[in-house]
Amino acid sequence: MITKKRLCIYPKDIQCITGRSERYGRKVIQDIRKFLGKESHQFITINEFSEYSGIDIDLIYDYIKD
Repeated sequence: MITKKRLCIYPKDIQCITGRSERYGRKVIQDIRKFLGKESHQFITINEFSEYSGIDIDLIYDYIKD
């Protein structure tokens, strides 16, 4: 059985990963959108966050709660 993991990252996830505030998580997502040239309605994927932050994607999935 294949377990599907979600694709998008949210400020609460970044809060859990970094230990910082949820507001900081919103700012990071905003910074990533700006860096990637995305618009405000577009989502940020976990892979994009991994590349931007330099954190291994497997470590990120360890912290993300479904």
